Amino acid sequence: MSLLHEPHHDGSPLYLDTETPALGWPVKVRLRTHAADPAGEVERVWLRTTYDAEPVFHACAPHVPDPAVGAVGADPGARWWEGELPVHNPVTHYRFLLAHADGTQRWLTAAGVVEHDGPDAFDFKVSAHPAAPAWGREAVVYQVFPDRFARSAAADERETPPWAVPAAWDDEVVFEGTDPRTPLQYFGGDLDGVTEHLDHVQATGATALYTTPVFPGESNHRYNASTFDRVDDLLGGDEAYARLAEGLHDRGMRLLGDLTSNHTGDTHEWFRAAHTDPDDPHRDWYCFRPDGSYECWMGHHTLPKLDHTSEAMRAAMVEGPDSVVARWMRPPVGLDGWRIDVANMTGRLGGIDVNHDVARAVRRTAEAERGDAWVIGEHNHDASADLDGDGWHGTMNYSGFSWPVWSWLRDPGSPARAFGRPLPVARRGGPLVHRTIREWQARYGWRATAQSWNILGSHDSARIRTLTGSGTLHRVAAGLQFTLPGVPMLFAGDEIGLEGVLGEDSRRPMPWHRRETWDEATLSTYAALAAARREHPALVHGGLRWAHVDEDCLAFLREHPAGTVLVVARRAAGAPLDLPLATTPELLLNTEPDGPVDGPSVTLWAV
Repeated sequence: MSLLHEPHHDGSPLYLDTETPALGWPVKVRLRTHAADPAGEVERVWLRTTYDAEPVFHACAPHVPDPAVGAVGADPGARWWEGELPVHNPVTHYRFLLAHADGTQRWLTAAGVVEHDGPDAFDFKVSAHPAAPAWGREAVVYQVFPDRFARSAAADERETPPWAVPAAWDDEVVFEGTDPRTPLQYFGGDLDGVTEHLDHVQATGATALYTTPVFPGESNHRYNASTFDRVDDLLGGDEAYARLAEGLHDRGMRLLGDLTSNHTGDTHEWFRAAHTDPDDPHRDWYCFRPDGSYECWMGHHTLPKLDHTSEAMRAAMVEGPDSVVARWMRPPVGLDGWRIDVANMTGRLGGIDVNHDVARAVRRTAEAERGDAWVIGEHNHDASADLDGDGWHGTMNYSGFSWPVWSWLRDPGSPARAFGRPLPVARRGGPLVHRTIREWQARYGWRATAQSWNILGSHDSARIRTLTGSGTLHRVAAGLQFTLPGVPMLFAGDEIGLEGVLGEDSRRPMPWHRRETWDEATLSTYAALAAARREHPALVHGGLRWAHVDEDCLAFLREHPAGTVLVVARRAAGAPLDLPLATTPELLLNTEPDGPVDGPSVTLWAV
């Protein structure tokens, strides 16, 4: 059986009239079945949704698609159905009930076809809340860790701060958590250094730059801010941040900031005042206990937790025109959006949970300053409850993208360490990886998945090159990063093959002066994949229909009215695929241009 003969629906234009329907109006949804379905041809179809939590069914009718749209008109065995889905609630979930001539009943959910009555957790969903800005959905994001990216000439004139352990650019990174130098090792990269290398950033295909925090903090990572009122002088201050923003905006690129809405540093001016004086107005901005101790992030006393039940604190941090969120989105910097650190824990403490209120506030504040603001929340496990559509636009998609790709491509002998678990991800074959991806896409919903970041690694994790153990499989991972639904985000250095066994080790300085160490083939692959994503709307806005899955091969179609792209990803050499395609594929790109398309690689075809 070909997976192309399975019943299919997703949230793309071929199957849903609009991703953002108006509340109170129906939206047309379409289902594709096939005469060659081994379960038998589908005879009747109903949409099942809920109306204020009460199940209701709506009959679907046979549908004749426009034959001019190749993706729908080319397969004579396809059978199309159409129904109207009432958008009565802000987030509407639905599934399809399929009836066969022999009396068989099946459900189609976002996780696939099932023959039992399962819970609603994997239903399709559509949100009436506004979507992420188009530029965010279409972006390729490039992450920079400022201390390790590049030094301008001005960096040589700055004194090393008292807290820091100075390092030369080629020194080995200290990265063990038991070593007190790990957060203190200071290489001295700055924001003008980033601006001076924007040609390289743009050459990777990136359209947006995200930097980890730029506010002063007594560490190399700056997640322990001592103020939000200014940019660290060690990075060049406010003026350098404005120059970086101007340099990006002049190129038509965007700039995203990084904000720790969950905590500050223990040297922050707010916390110092609150800690010193129990009667200080800032006292209820933090989570102090009766004995004078305080809640902090994961037991780290240098990161005291903010209390988002305090209206004054929220006004200072996330709510309204005088907040930190708003201020840095105005000139002279003019951020285009924020990545929110520890978004999953923000506003949550024991029996208190105002997380969703905070997410709405951040987005509302950002959009008041810039109508097309983009807000992404950090979350490294199940973010589904936080992605209803009126808060974070999306998440850093570790669970739905990183972990399944890691598990498929991990070298069993890799020294890469686990991230957020006691063991490295298990090495798994294609069927389990396929199931994982489908289930997470179902939990998040089509739109939230497409607006979230596909990441192969970050400053918090091992590098993808270390995990795969080879350039070839690294490029396979990159191929999936750019072709599965979601926004590619690469951590500076991925494109040239930098390594790292865990997050701190992955923060190695960029070897600008040692070009001979760069993996030029991987750099070229990133640029080619980004170009393909720009040129083919299907890779951004198209659906996802699985075509073939086995232990070592994943193949899928990204379908769109403007054209369809077939993607074949292999982790090992295999026999050529024989897919029931209605047209002859045209080769677009292979991540190993000098190798066979049936070897380890990702190949893109126009169909």
